[in-house]
Amino acid sequence: MAQPQQFPFARQSAGHAPLRRPGSIRRTTSIDSDWPGGYGEPWEMVGRARDLLTPVTGDPVELATGGFSILASPMREILRIATSPDHPRTQDLVGIRAGGASRRALASIMGDIIGTPTYQLLDDFAGASLVAAWIWSQWAGQGAWASAPQRSAQQSTAGRKGVMNDICTGFATGGSAFKADGTPDNINQSFTEVGPLEHPDDAAGWHPMPFQQGPQKRRARRIDLWRADGTIMVDAAFQDSGSNPRGGRTAIHEYRVYAEIDADSGTLQALQALPLILPYQECPGASVKATRLIGQNVADFRNMVLDTLPSTLGCTHLNDVLRALADVSVLASSLP
Repeated sequence: MAQPQQFPFARQSAGHAPLRRPGSIRRTTSIDSDWPGGYGEPWEMVGRARDLLTPVTGDPVELATGGFSILASPMREILRIATSPDHPRTQDLVGIRAGGASRRALASIMGDIIGTPTYQLLDDFAGASLVAAWIWSQWAGQGAWASAPQRSAQQSTAGRKGVMNDICTGFATGGSAFKADGTPDNINQSFTEVGPLEHPDDAAGWHPMPFQQGPQKRRARRIDLWRADGTIMVDAAFQDSGSNPRGGRTAIHEYRVYAEIDADSGTLQALQALPLILPYQECPGASVKATRLIGQNVADFRNMVLDTLPSTLGCTHLNDVLRALADVSVLASSLP
């Protein structure tokens, strides 16, 4: 069996967000996970999001906010949910399991709010819940968490009924994500110490995010967009990180994506995906294949990305970054 192509470990964070550009819109989202009942028990997920317009002159303008509170089972089912703003069909999501099922249900139940910060957060429930329990590996052997298993109960719902082979570039069969016996290696992953996402000179650059301590996990996204000669320019960032025993933060995933989109047609004209922090040496390979989306309409990305970059052609988390670009056209309608 030929070994999948390997790359140097991606271990360099982009650091804090850049300063906001005059004449731009910034969407920021975060999903925080906490286990008040301890490892293996239902856990709380709190989503927060905001769209902020930075005019050419004057003070920033808050365009929209969104949020959710979810109690998730160890099998990543929604046990309890509330959304902000409230939606008349929010409770129809109770009992839905994260993954393709949750995304299909969301599109059917709340398709009327596609493009809003709340919809983006709910769409990201699948990916955020998949990775959430990784943070417990950082606390193994630490006090009350000394007995926490290395393998997450949540991971039993990952892949194809728990089978991880070829679900993405990082889990290509024969790669470093697997042990010699062919089972997934959830221990020997690469991760990196990271600093805050907030820029020290831009207090309004992110929506408020609470300080985390103990085994708490955060999935954070940022999308900046602005106009330039008939083109919508996009600078998007994504990070999966959590608090560590040293009082800082550790990240397992981080990407930066730059895109150019035709302002009239919504067609993707150029794309650069930078793998910054990833767990396995095969993972960066997905970034090159992402350019297959060039020439497509970004409004269709929520479905098209998964069709264009399936299995080992894509990265689960990079695909989510690219899928979030589907809202760029909606956001651009509020640009100066």
